[in-house]
Amino acid sequence: MHIVILDGLTTNPGDLSWEPLERQGTLTVFDRTAPADVVGRAVEADGILTNKCLVGREQMLALPRLKYIGVLATGFNIVDVEVARERGIVVANVPEYSTPNVVQATFALLLELTNHVGHHDATVHAGRWAAGPDFCYWDGDLVELAGLTLGVVGYGRIGRAVAAVGRAFGMRVIHHRRQSGGDPECVDLDTLFRESDVVSLHCPLTPETKGMVDARRLSLMKPTAFLINTARGPLVVEADLAAALDAGRIAGAGIDVLSVEPPPASNPLLTARNCIITPHIAWATRNARRRLIDMTAANLAAFAAGRPQNVVS
Repeated sequence: MHIVILDGLTTNPGDLSWEPLERQGTLTVFDRTAPADVVGRAVEADGILTNKCLVGREQMLALPRLKYIGVLATGFNIVDVEVARERGIVVANVPEYSTPNVVQATFALLLELTNHVGHHDATVHAGRWAAGPDFCYWDGDLVELAGLTLGVVGYGRIGRAVAAVGRAFGMRVIHHRRQSGGDPECVDLDTLFRESDVVSLHCPLTPETKGMVDARRLSLMKPTAFLINTARGPLVVEADLAAALDAGRIAGAGIDVLSVEPPPASNPLLTARNCIITPHIAWATRNARRRLIDMTAANLAAFAAGRPQNVVS
């Protein structure tokens, strides 16, 4: 099998081995691929692997040898799965590989919003503590998590793991999912936004969830509440969130994903009040990226054996 990785740099910038994938066939790795170069680079490929390179109708129609698309991620909205299904192309993703990392990143963002560790570290290194008259100082409110309500939107593997850590902090947990199953913790979205002190997004991007966090939903939140998004940028209407932050309608936001990545300088969240932004790194520890490569190789091996797994097409 001839396998082409279109954008391998973020998965493996050189600190890991591609050897598990090399065992599956002839492997060609490109660090990055521009949209115009996808077809030219994959024209001889039986299988392509992509993280963020779009593989849509135009590309698939121009790649007659293509039998398999592996997504180097859990989200697979960069592949037109309907076209793949029509053409008999198997599309597989990699679930679960990043769960511990996303949970960790979720609380890293939340703890920065509540404890302001980075800000206080910067003031100490700038000399403020050494020059101060008291044994301590703090800027802004330091917020205790125990007793607060954590609202988890999306209650799959990651959402449940986030809820477990929230409970360990002494938080009350409520959540929203498509089917409640009679769970008393499961509430409708408006109730979740209204009652939560922290709203954390862990749902997939679908036509139904796109833009779900808009001005109306943000208006339901407490002025002391925080929004965390480590899921998908387009879940949030960014202009509405920036307006809510700047007006003090909510207390802050911790964001790891944006609607366009990398963001244009005009993205309103870049200058919004009390908005912490990290560059889509919730998935990116070395351990997680190693699991991603290993699980992608296992998907390929299963496909070659005629027993494809983690199929989303």
